[in-house]
Amino acid sequence: QVRVVESGGGSVQTGGSLRLSCVAEGSFDNVVEMGWYRRPGGGQRELVYSLATTGSTNFGPFVQDRFRIGKISGDSTKTMVDLLMSNLKPEDTAVYYCNAHFRHSSGRVIRSWGQGTQVTVFE
Repeated sequence: QVRVVESGGGSVQTGGSLRLSCVAEGSFDNVVEMGWYRRPGGGQRELVYSLATTGSTNFGPFVQDRFRIGKISGDSTKTMVDLLMSNLKPEDTAVYYCNAHFRHSSGRVIRSWGQGTQVTVFE
């Protein structure tokens, strides 16, 4: 597994915006997919937005054009992706996790998770 670190969480008023950033300690040449998931308090982890290097995306139904995933970028030592969130609602309150898929030299795809960053949206 590779080390994955999220940043950018915080508290914001309803209707506000946040940018979450993810840095994975893996080479950009080996990345397969990166994405964001979230876990509301006491709930299940759910997909927010994912982006594969093929260009394919997947996102949760609550995204509704409010969230956007940035381009995957990086170099030989790290790979990065942002999540841009706007028009935030209280129900978006959750811990947001970055997920990174890298192809190992063996050919296997290894999936790694960050520790998460808290997003709180208040009225």
